[in-house]
Amino acid sequence: MSSSYDPKYAPAGDVGAALMAIDSRLKAIYDGTTAADPQQRLLTDQFLASLGPRGAHDLLDGACTLIYMFMTWLRQAYEAHDKDVFEYVVPDLVGTLRSMARSIRPEAIPTMAGMVIAAGTGLSPNLWRQQYGDWTESEMNALEATAFLLAEHINRLTDDREFATRLITNALSRVDQA
Repeated sequence: MSSSYDPKYAPAGDVGAALMAIDSRLKAIYDGTTAADPQQRLLTDQFLASLGPRGAHDLLDGACTLIYMFMTWLRQAYEAHDKDVFEYVVPDLVGTLRSMARSIRPEAIPTMAGMVIAAGTGLSPNLWRQQYGDWTESEMNALEATAFLLAEHINRLTDDREFATRLITNALSRVDQA
Protein backbone atom coordinates (compact mmCIF):
# COMPACT_ATOMS: atom_id res chain seq x y z
CA MET A 1 0.00 0.00 0.00
CA SER A 2 1.43 3.35 -1.05
CA SER A 3 1.67 6.21 1.42
CA SER A 4 0.76 9.81 0.66
CA TYR A 5 4.27 10.55 2.01
CA ASP A 6 5.92 8.42 -0.66
CA PRO A 7 8.90 10.24 -2.20
CA LYS A 8 7.36 9.91 -5.67
CA TYR A 9 4.83 12.58 -4.60
CA ALA A 10 7.46 14.98 -3.25
CA PRO A 11 9.18 17.79 -5.10
CA ALA A 12 12.94 17.22 -5.30
CA GLY A 13 13.67 20.91 -4.90
CA ASP A 14 17.04 22.45 -5.65
CA VAL A 15 19.25 19.52 -4.71
CA GLY A 16 22.28 21.11 -6.38
CA ALA A 17 22.10 24.26 -4.25
CA ALA A 18 21.45 22.27 -1.08
CA LEU A 19 24.41 20.00 -1.86
CA MET A 20 26.60 23.03 -2.55
CA ALA A 21 25.73 24.46 0.87
CA ILE A 22 26.42 21.16 2.65
CA ASP A 23 29.64 20.54 0.71
CA SER A 24 30.82 24.06 1.57
CA ARG A 25 30.21 23.39 5.28
CA LEU A 26 31.98 20.02 5.09
CA LYS A 27 35.03 21.57 3.43
CA ALA A 28 35.12 24.38 5.99
CA ILE A 29 35.10 21.89 8.85
CA TYR A 30 37.66 19.61 7.23
CA ASP A 31 39.91 22.56 6.40
CA GLY A 32 39.75 23.75 10.00
CA THR A 33 37.90 26.98 9.27
CA THR A 34 34.85 27.77 11.33
CA ALA A 35 31.29 28.06 10.08
CA ALA A 36 31.29 31.47 11.78
CA ASP A 37 33.89 32.79 9.30
CA PRO A 38 32.53 36.28 8.48
CA GLN A 39 33.41 36.10 4.78
CA GLN A 40 31.80 32.67 4.40
CA ARG A 41 28.71 33.83 6.31
CA LEU A 42 28.44 36.94 4.08
CA LEU A 43 28.65 34.83 0.91
CA THR A 44 26.05 32.41 2.25
CA ASP A 45 23.72 35.25 3.25
CA GLN A 46 24.10 36.86 -0.19
CA PHE A 47 23.39 33.55 -1.88
CA LEU A 48 20.27 32.94 0.22
CA ALA A 49 19.03 36.50 -0.37
CA SER A 50 19.42 36.01 -4.12
CA LEU A 51 17.12 32.98 -4.07
CA GLY A 52 13.91 34.79 -3.28
CA PRO A 53 10.93 33.07 -1.64
CA ARG A 54 10.47 30.39 -4.35
CA GLY A 55 14.18 29.62 -4.43
CA ALA A 56 14.33 29.36 -0.65
CA HIS A 57 11.42 26.89 -0.72
CA ASP A 58 13.21 24.88 -3.41
CA LEU A 59 16.35 24.88 -1.25
CA LEU A 60 14.33 23.48 1.68
CA ASP A 61 12.92 20.74 -0.55
CA GLY A 62 16.44 20.07 -1.85
CA ALA A 63 17.77 19.67 1.70
CA CYS A 64 14.96 17.21 2.45
CA THR A 65 15.82 15.28 -0.70
CA LEU A 66 19.43 15.10 0.48
CA ILE A 67 18.27 13.79 3.86
CA TYR A 68 16.20 11.15 2.08
CA MET A 69 19.07 10.11 -0.18
CA PHE A 70 21.59 10.04 2.66
CA MET A 71 19.29 7.97 4.87
CA THR A 72 18.54 5.57 2.02
CA TRP A 73 22.26 5.00 1.53
CA LEU A 74 22.87 4.68 5.28
CA ARG A 75 19.99 2.22 5.70
CA GLN A 76 21.34 0.03 2.91
CA ALA A 77 24.89 0.22 4.28
CA TYR A 78 23.85 -0.72 7.82
CA GLU A 79 21.49 -3.46 6.62
CA ALA A 80 24.36 -4.97 4.59
CA HIS A 81 26.07 -5.52 7.95
CA ASP A 82 22.89 -6.72 9.73
CA LYS A 83 22.68 -3.50 11.73
CA ASP A 84 19.78 -1.15 12.40
CA VAL A 85 20.35 2.27 10.86
CA PHE A 86 18.25 3.97 13.52
CA GLU A 87 20.35 2.52 16.33
CA TYR A 88 23.49 4.05 14.87
CA VAL A 89 22.26 7.27 13.26
CA VAL A 90 19.48 8.74 15.41
CA PRO A 91 21.22 8.83 18.83
CA ASP A 92 24.36 10.30 17.25
CA LEU A 93 22.32 12.92 15.39
CA VAL A 94 20.21 13.90 18.39
CA GLY A 95 23.25 14.08 20.69
CA THR A 96 25.17 16.25 18.27
CA LEU A 97 22.21 18.58 17.65
CA ARG A 98 21.73 18.91 21.43
CA SER A 99 25.38 19.88 21.81
CA MET A 100 24.89 22.72 19.29
CA ALA A 101 22.77 24.72 21.74
CA ARG A 102 23.85 28.14 20.41
CA SER A 103 22.57 27.49 16.89
CA ILE A 104 20.00 24.69 17.23
CA ARG A 105 16.82 25.33 19.18
CA PRO A 106 15.82 22.37 21.39
CA GLU A 107 12.28 22.31 20.01
CA ALA A 108 13.60 21.60 16.49
CA ILE A 109 15.48 18.45 17.50
CA PRO A 110 12.48 16.08 17.76
CA THR A 111 11.33 17.24 14.31
CA MET A 112 14.76 16.49 12.83
CA ALA A 113 14.82 13.06 14.48
CA GLY A 114 11.34 12.39 13.09
CA MET A 115 12.38 13.47 9.61
CA VAL A 116 15.42 11.20 9.69
CA ILE A 117 13.29 8.29 10.86
CA ALA A 118 10.69 9.04 8.17
CA ALA A 119 13.42 9.10 5.52
CA GLY A 120 14.95 5.89 6.86
CA THR A 121 11.60 4.13 6.54
CA GLY A 122 11.20 5.24 2.92
CA LEU A 123 8.99 8.28 3.46
CA SER A 124 9.61 11.73 2.03
CA PRO A 125 11.00 13.98 4.78
CA ASN A 126 9.41 17.15 3.34
CA LEU A 127 5.97 15.56 2.89
CA TRP A 128 6.22 14.03 6.37
CA ARG A 129 7.11 17.48 7.80
CA GLN A 130 4.27 19.25 5.94
CA GLN A 131 1.67 17.46 8.03
CA TYR A 132 2.72 19.69 10.95
CA GLY A 133 2.32 23.00 9.10
CA ASP A 134 4.78 25.52 7.74
CA TRP A 135 8.47 25.38 8.51
CA THR A 136 9.49 27.48 11.48
CA GLU A 137 12.50 29.72 11.67
CA SER A 138 13.91 27.60 14.51
CA GLU A 139 13.99 24.60 12.16
CA MET A 140 16.14 26.19 9.45
CA ASN A 141 19.53 25.79 11.16
CA ALA A 142 18.50 22.36 12.41
CA LEU A 143 17.57 21.22 8.90
CA GLU A 144 20.91 22.33 7.48
CA ALA A 145 22.76 20.76 10.41
CA THR A 146 20.86 17.48 9.96
CA ALA A 147 21.77 17.21 6.28
CA PHE A 148 25.37 18.14 7.14
CA LEU A 149 25.59 15.59 9.97
CA LEU A 150 24.21 12.80 7.80
CA ALA A 151 26.76 13.62 5.07
CA GLU A 152 29.54 13.69 7.64
CA HIS A 153 28.34 10.36 9.07
CA ILE A 154 28.59 8.83 5.59
CA ASN A 155 32.05 10.32 5.09
CA ARG A 156 33.23 8.86 8.41
CA LEU A 157 31.79 5.43 7.59
CA THR A 158 33.54 5.35 4.24
CA ASP A 159 36.71 7.08 5.48
CA ASP A 160 36.35 9.43 2.50
CA ARG A 161 35.73 13.15 3.06
CA GLU A 162 34.01 13.55 -0.30
CA PHE A 163 31.98 10.35 -0.48
CA ALA A 164 28.59 11.86 0.44
CA THR A 165 28.99 14.68 -2.08
CA ARG A 166 30.09 12.23 -4.79
CA LEU A 167 27.16 9.95 -3.94
CA ILE A 168 24.69 12.75 -4.71
CA THR A 169 26.51 14.19 -7.73
CA ASN A 170 26.69 10.70 -9.26
CA ALA A 171 22.97 10.20 -8.66
CA LEU A 172 22.22 13.61 -10.19
CA SER A 173 24.35 12.88 -13.25
CA ARG A 174 22.50 9.57 -13.76
CA VAL A 175 19.18 11.45 -13.67
CA ASP A 176 20.49 14.00 -16.17
CA GLN A 177 21.53 11.18 -18.54
CA ALA A 178 18.11 9.49 -18.38
